[in-house]
Amino acid sequence: MSIPNAAASRQPPRGGQGQPEAAQCFSMTLESAVRPRRALLAAALGASVLLPTLSGCALLVGGAMVGGTLLYTDRRTSGAQLEDEAIELKGARRLSETFGERAHVNITSYNRVVLLTGEVPTEADKAVAQQAVQRIDNIRTIVNELGAMPVSSFGSRSADTLVSGKVKTLLVDAKDLMATAIKVVTERRVVYLMGIVTEREAARASDVASQISGVQKVIRVFDIVTEAELADIVPKQKK
Repeated sequence: MSIPNAAASRQPPRGGQGQPEAAQCFSMTLESAVRPRRALLAAALGASVLLPTLSGCALLVGGAMVGGTLLYTDRRTSGAQLEDEAIELKGARRLSETFGERAHVNITSYNRVVLLTGEVPTEADKAVAQQAVQRIDNIRTIVNELGAMPVSSFGSRSADTLVSGKVKTLLVDAKDLMATAIKVVTERRVVYLMGIVTEREAARASDVASQISGVQKVIRVFDIVTEAELADIVPKQKK
């Protein structure tokens, strides 16, 4: 069984001074992952695929629990959540062994899609970081958004944490979105959104994130499902 097809698209920047760039996206359909009575998602997406580094686009965020949310509110299978956690732990260890204090690299896995953000000394080190992570089992795709630049300051990272918190708050306030289905990662004021969502939810979440002051760009890293497929996912996980 093949992994879902992936397609990337860009939108032009918004007009107006001080406005963040329009959301960029790297969306993937999950047709084989959500059909009833098909093989487990782990089997459907188990093949390891490495994408080339994307210069302006990226993917969305992981963790088995989101803000203390119970498992059944997460649209990933319980197995995928556990594997995401394992991927992050193994990846963080390998990156630490590779770079030590020379770099600041964050690894986020959501539904076995890995997002690398942060800073490394050189362009060559971006490839080194990717190679260190790609040997981990069960990774579907790696999106390398590392920057070749000096390590960010504590103040910059604190500001990113604040931005992520504001985005999450607005997602909760948006009554037409399930905030717990969307992972938010911010790096150098660029917001990355990850999750299993419909096209409508992807567009709405991107619009919400772009409203936050200080956000330079919103990059969408979503697994896209249809409304019918989503209706099949959610009831099964609530049982």
